[in-house]
Amino acid sequence: MKYFLFVVFLCCSILSNSQEKKPNILFIIADDLTATAVSSYENKACKTPNIDQLGSEGVRFTKAYSQYPVCGPSRASLMSGYYPNATTTFGYVSGRKNIGAERKTWSQLFKDNGYYTARVSKIYHMGVPIDIETGSNGQDDEASWTERFNSQGPEWKAKGEAELVQGNPDGSIERKGGNVMTIVKAEGDDLVHSDGKTAEKAIELLKKHKNEPFFLAVGFVRPHVPFVAPKSYFKSYPQELVEMPKKVKGDWDDIPKRGINYVTSVNGQMSLEQERKAVSGYYAAVTYMDAQVGKVLNALKEEGLEDNTIVIFTSDHGFHLGEHDFWMKVSLHEESVRVPMIIKVPGKKAEVCDSFVELLDLYPTIAELAGLDVSEHLQGKSLVKTLDHPEVDVRDMAFSVSQGGRSFLLRSKEWAYIQYDEDAASGVELFDMEKDPKQFNNLANKPNYADIVSMFQKKLKAKLSAVRTNDLEIQY
Repeated sequence: MKYFLFVVFLCCSILSNSQEKKPNILFIIADDLTATAVSSYENKACKTPNIDQLGSEGVRFTKAYSQYPVCGPSRASLMSGYYPNATTTFGYVSGRKNIGAERKTWSQLFKDNGYYTARVSKIYHMGVPIDIETGSNGQDDEASWTERFNSQGPEWKAKGEAELVQGNPDGSIERKGGNVMTIVKAEGDDLVHSDGKTAEKAIELLKKHKNEPFFLAVGFVRPHVPFVAPKSYFKSYPQELVEMPKKVKGDWDDIPKRGINYVTSVNGQMSLEQERKAVSGYYAAVTYMDAQVGKVLNALKEEGLEDNTIVIFTSDHGFHLGEHDFWMKVSLHEESVRVPMIIKVPGKKAEVCDSFVELLDLYPTIAELAGLDVSEHLQGKSLVKTLDHPEVDVRDMAFSVSQGGRSFLLRSKEWAYIQYDEDAASGVELFDMEKDPKQFNNLANKPNYADIVSMFQKKLKAKLSAVRTNDLEIQY
């Protein structure tokens, strides 16, 4: 009898384990969203209640960094699990060309392990606004997905009050396409625009595939320029109440020419009024995007999927909003490379993790949580330990590159070190991040800091060697 009961118990246990549900993955990524514009981070002026709510339920990483502050290479890195300098994926491209056909992307790994994988809108690189206007796949990787969906929208051509605040000193140009700061206080509701359509399609897919394991990647294109949102979202951000970042006379005098960003208040011929309008427009676009995030998260709850779905929220890189008179991305200064990152895992309590982490760490982390094996060559590090022990330091420093892989950032707790060219021929920057967190005083050329600069040069050389050879035993 005891033997019979044991056999029954064993069979039931095996059956239970075989029927154990695989965790679903809901990956949400915003476009050009800086951590300094999320109210659960440090900016209370911009309203992001739905992202904040997710942050209060999951693990919120305060020192998460993009590997390249431009859409294409950043997304190629986080989806492949390799640094841009390992795959030489720079510029406005992503997908297989440089990554290599033999490397499985993040979502492809799940697809090959029985998951339904779908992309809604921008996950790999899409040109915004052009690919959104046309409904194109952009630089997408077809092998990564079971299905893929684009969310066409009017972008800068949307009906409504419009104003170009960049390269328009006399205000004579109402609106302009391309990668410029056109603001549109649009007529109509959320569904007129790409992100509203993206949320609607994501919700449809959650309902349709709720009974099978899924990896659903949801890409919102706001707050990327143009700053387009239904006009109701602008009400919270009257331009006259916008506080601009501190300006310091001669701010650029102690940094290399390569350290001056490609879009500035100077070359953009922006008045203070236009600067305030730009920040107002960016915040409105952020709040509109946040509302769409809320719709998707509410649907997850309503469909009873919360208890078996890992939710990730992040951005591909940051965005300058007038700091140092800089705008947009590309620079390796803090506002351009630091991103919000939240991971919510069923059964794990809310935490705040202050360890340095990188976007390419998402791939091995989520794969481990789902019990999937990854290539030993992946260059990201698993963050799973931080979900229960947020005090764990995953990395001592964050590493980012820019300008075609020829500009480098090493960001430690105390220092931000930026070097232009591998031989530092175009200059270096060193900032004391404890005493000068806004990065106003470049210490690199001061004799008292020569040893620190030398230390970082050695660490950078070792890091680049490790990245290119996959020898991650080399520490930096």
